[in-house]
Amino acid sequence: MKKSFWLVLLSFVLAAFLVACGGGDEPADSGNEGEDTEDTTDGGSDDGTDDDATEDSASGGTLIFARGGDSQSLDFASTQDGESSRITLQIYESLLRFSEHSFDVEPSLAERWEVADDNVTYTFYLREGVKFHDGTDFNAEAVKINFERWSDPDHEFAFKDDGYTYSVYGNQFGGFKGDEGHIIQEINIINDYEIQFVLKEPFGAFLQNMAMSYFAITSPAALAEYGPTINENPVGTGPFKFVSWTRNDNIRLEKFEDYWMSDYPKLDEVIFQVIPDNSARLTALRAGEIDIMDGLAPDDYETIKNEPGLQAFERETNNFGYLGFNMEKEPFNNPLVRRAMHHAVDKESLIALLYAGLAEPAKNPLPPAYLGYNDNIEPYEYNPELARELLAEAGYGDGFEFDLWTMPVARPYMPDPERAAEVLQANFADIGLTANIFTLEWATYLDEITKGVQDVFMLGWSGTNGDSDYFLGNLLSTAGIPDTNSTFYSNTEVDDLLAQARTTVDEDERAALYQEALAIIHEDSPMITLVHSIPVLAGSDRVKNYVPHLSTSEPLTKVELVD
Repeated sequence: MKKSFWLVLLSFVLAAFLVACGGGDEPADSGNEGEDTEDTTDGGSDDGTDDDATEDSASGGTLIFARGGDSQSLDFASTQDGESSRITLQIYESLLRFSEHSFDVEPSLAERWEVADDNVTYTFYLREGVKFHDGTDFNAEAVKINFERWSDPDHEFAFKDDGYTYSVYGNQFGGFKGDEGHIIQEINIINDYEIQFVLKEPFGAFLQNMAMSYFAITSPAALAEYGPTINENPVGTGPFKFVSWTRNDNIRLEKFEDYWMSDYPKLDEVIFQVIPDNSARLTALRAGEIDIMDGLAPDDYETIKNEPGLQAFERETNNFGYLGFNMEKEPFNNPLVRRAMHHAVDKESLIALLYAGLAEPAKNPLPPAYLGYNDNIEPYEYNPELARELLAEAGYGDGFEFDLWTMPVARPYMPDPERAAEVLQANFADIGLTANIFTLEWATYLDEITKGVQDVFMLGWSGTNGDSDYFLGNLLSTAGIPDTNSTFYSNTEVDDLLAQARTTVDEDERAALYQEALAIIHEDSPMITLVHSIPVLAGSDRVKNYVPHLSTSEPLTKVELVD
């Protein structure tokens, strides 16, 4: 339920009181997702205090974070890869940010903002004295240059001829410069530290979008210096500076000494180490060779919780894993074939074998807690006999052979892709289909899927702004093809419903529009929705103040290592 303005105001008054009294740096609750804020000021989340620190904590040190795969790019706006955002969140910052524990919006590079009575004019008051890692000043001009770079394909820093695309920008803001649906009408610099965004019409998710890591601010001087190699030379305002990237091995970052948040970050250095195998990462953790590992196998979760010297972490459910059909290839352009394959998958057995109870079957391509989740939809039941009947009706009674593209890395929604592929392969064999398991190195896997080379592919999606449009608009709208919509699903009725929901501020209306779109998508079945998972991680008990965010990536600003 949406909070009233007075409750929001009260929360900020309380936050201000706590800061004045020397209270901690836990952020104030600034309202539910998508809520417009009249006049928001900093709730004390960046005042430089460290109430969570223990007596034996010591600033400094090197934290090693192990993960299953490498990043695709360090230019955040031109990729939608979660392994990339894990890094860019340390280097870059957006005007707004999300609370440590939710998708509530807080100040970041903007100290506060105002929304005019017309609900289309947003004014952001920027933080003064902030430096980019190259020593240049952060200001309103830098903000405008970045937004114009993403929105205008002809901008000098768009690097279109070098293959850069900004599909998430297009999906989140209704297109690009010159497009009828592009929601941003103009950006006006009022002065060095005040900037105004004027929208074409009210837009329910605007503030949520402004806090997304995709829309963080790069140094204009770095864009001019590095040009299209900015994806390997990132320069932001964040707590850590980029040092080096050894492909498929490690990315090294170091503390930014001139970071605007007093006394942060605590660590001297962070290394993101690639260790593809889940069990090998756990072995390295137990040996003290790494400090945190992603992709903990659910079967190991309870053991780690009780193992001396280690600790386990959970993220909230905020995702779904799926098998996507390339609808531009036969026979996957036939809805009867797609429905048959959906009925062939035994989701309950998959969850029992791979998730140790830390997952539930998915029937919508949207997490259950999200606005517009359609609980009235009847899931595709596991029914091999019905699946065979549908295949025969489609003219494939003798079955067919296809490649089952399998992720090479563990992801939050798929902790063991190889085992999952074997289970799915057996499900398809039961209805007379031969699935050949196929995989590639992670970055190549994503690139090839974008090109449409795949037959059926394993992927998933985790929310990064708490808004339903981020799932549906990216994965299932025509505008998402091919960068985020790799099924190549296109339905004009769904497109229209999503466009209406995007520009509607009434939550009940938005919910109804999403539910209608989800009913159509369910019938079309462009993907097999598999699971919603609770991702788990493990770490050394030396790690303090690490708070996993439900978006799957979090800044390590406040993390410490203790002796």
